[in-house]
Amino acid sequence: MNLQQQLAQFPRLDLVGSATPLEKLSRLSDYLGREIYVKRDDVTPMALGGNKLRKLEFLAAEALEQGADTLVTAGAIQSNHVRQTAAVAAKLGLHCVALLENPINTQAENYLTNGNRLLLDLFNVEVVMCDELHAPQQQLEALATRLEAQGFRPYVVPVGGSNALGALGYVQCALEIASQGKDVAFSSVVVASGSAGTHAGLAVGLQQLLPESELIGVTVSRRAGEQLPKVEQIQQELARSLGLEQALAPITLWDDYFAPQYGMPNDEGTAAVQLLAQQEGLLLDPVYTGKAMAGLIDGIAQGRFRDDGPILFVHTGGAPALFAYHPQV
Repeated sequence: MNLQQQLAQFPRLDLVGSATPLEKLSRLSDYLGREIYVKRDDVTPMALGGNKLRKLEFLAAEALEQGADTLVTAGAIQSNHVRQTAAVAAKLGLHCVALLENPINTQAENYLTNGNRLLLDLFNVEVVMCDELHAPQQQLEALATRLEAQGFRPYVVPVGGSNALGALGYVQCALEIASQGKDVAFSSVVVASGSAGTHAGLAVGLQQLLPESELIGVTVSRRAGEQLPKVEQIQQELARSLGLEQALAPITLWDDYFAPQYGMPNDEGTAAVQLLAQQEGLLLDPVYTGKAMAGLIDGIAQGRFRDDGPILFVHTGGAPALFAYHPQV
């Protein structure tokens, strides 16, 4: 049984539709002196796009199978994941409850009301604020218990949609990359590594399909020592669910670019956002893809990649947050 057949065993909603584009960034390639390509998961077709929709194809399918009437999830006020979960709930006629934190402790009006937060109101999300998501899964389970007592049938969507089920979406993405990039020998693939599901799904899929390509996760939340077990746990659970028994590929993390903390822009990430806008008309965001692109750019400058071959950047979306972080970006 091939990987596509293994994937087809899992219930899935058709939310993403056709494959997202894979394009060469010609002007950026000339600027950096290196062939750079982008996988455009920022243009998935719901709620201004982004990577979480791939995970929600599988997670929401399970929610419907279980008879849920409510999707419950958590994230930062400017969470791309919460925004996309809310959109999926609206499309499916489900209630959505979001447990939100303010990770950068700001009172800036744009952050509190614009960008992704504005969209939550449009999707009619019930927002529950908390001081901190210190143990998000336990906090979500407690919230789900309260909702059950009110007569709802909640389904808990983990932060970032990141568990073995959600990560199947990025096995599908790996299948698309292998097909669309069959005429390009990608030396490296770069992706933002946050809640770990996207990274883990690509790790499993690309190991099967493009084993010669090096996958690099640029952390956006924490040091590599803390991030590694998160990625490895999902990678291992995902491989087991697909019946893959060979040794798993080691996980590579670069943790030099997320400072000062999750959700807070830095100069390198902001410069990357501006560069991609000016060179390619391509919008990144200050929390995830801007910092990941900063890692790619600096990685070339510092000779961190293993050779001079083509690099693929997996664009996970997030541009709505640009409006929330103005004028910092």
